[in-house]
Amino acid sequence: MESIRPQRLQPGIGFGPGSTGTLLSSLRPGVTVPTAPLLPPPASLCASSGPPPPLQLHSLHGTIGSAGLGTGMAGFGLCNPGNPAVLKEAVEAVVRSFAKHTQGYGRVNVVEALQEFWQMKQSRGADLRNGALVVYEMVPSNNPPYVCYVSLPGGSCFGSFQFCPTKAEARRSAAKIALMNSVFNEHPSRRITDDFIEKSVCEALASFNGNREEADNPSTGIGAFRFMLESNKGKSMLEFQELMTVFQLLHWNGSLKAMRERQCSRQEVLAHYSHRALDDDMRTQMAADWVNREQGLAGTIAQEVAATDRELEEARLAGQELRFHKEKKDILMLAVGQLGAANNATLPSTC
Repeated sequence: MESIRPQRLQPGIGFGPGSTGTLLSSLRPGVTVPTAPLLPPPASLCASSGPPPPLQLHSLHGTIGSAGLGTGMAGFGLCNPGNPAVLKEAVEAVVRSFAKHTQGYGRVNVVEALQEFWQMKQSRGADLRNGALVVYEMVPSNNPPYVCYVSLPGGSCFGSFQFCPTKAEARRSAAKIALMNSVFNEHPSRRITDDFIEKSVCEALASFNGNREEADNPSTGIGAFRFMLESNKGKSMLEFQELMTVFQLLHWNGSLKAMRERQCSRQEVLAHYSHRALDDDMRTQMAADWVNREQGLAGTIAQEVAATDRELEEARLAGQELRFHKEKKDILMLAVGQLGAANNATLPSTC
């Protein structure tokens, strides 16, 4: 029995008659979830020198309760400025402020500044398991507008949010939004503290008409929400969102639903995935589930890719954190590759 327990918590393992090692057709296709931005409201930049208001996480509990864990990140970030001009103004204000305090007045090289920021964090003892390297990824294109994504050492991802006539400008645009979020993530209000947990749980109770007993019971949705926050006390909002991306993907892929059907408790799922990084093995298992869906209903992957592309584009232009959307796209592309390899393996030999 103990040997089966870890398998029950794997995203792509089914049990029972006819199991093939992937989630079966009982799993619904992907459930897409919008992720709120990690941007401060422009007013806090332009009209006040005080700290930005704290992030709100309470809506996350709704997913923990209803879907088992995983989505409901809409309350995670601050409000989306909406207006591209206002977003650009907010980003430029933070970049100018950062340049003033680190390099003096004058034009700042945001690509270099972003890299130096994370190297500084590492030199000050930040736990960066994969090093301090900032990674850029250009979307292949021969014509403008050019698009660039940047992945931070912890895993968070941002993208160019402006019309970029050159590849260099796209790189700078991505670096600007990433630098903005990196800087604001250092503010004390972005840390999960006892006060923050208490406020978030109270807001969750009020939003979902819960009672205090639920917050103290880890088997309830609000109790699981509190457990997640307390398990990540001291972490920043970006660090917490990186963790929640795993649960978002598990929900989107149908894995959380499958785990519930295998009688996995919330505590088991939380304990297992709270300490597991998103890795190639997890992506491969999820991709195999989408291959299985495609084989059951042709066109499933193409439909999900189209939806994911739309979400990614909208989130990028809004300046939102993009890892959830990017990981979905990468998993779906991996599934396309697996499907092609499987089809080639079944073709008759020409020898």
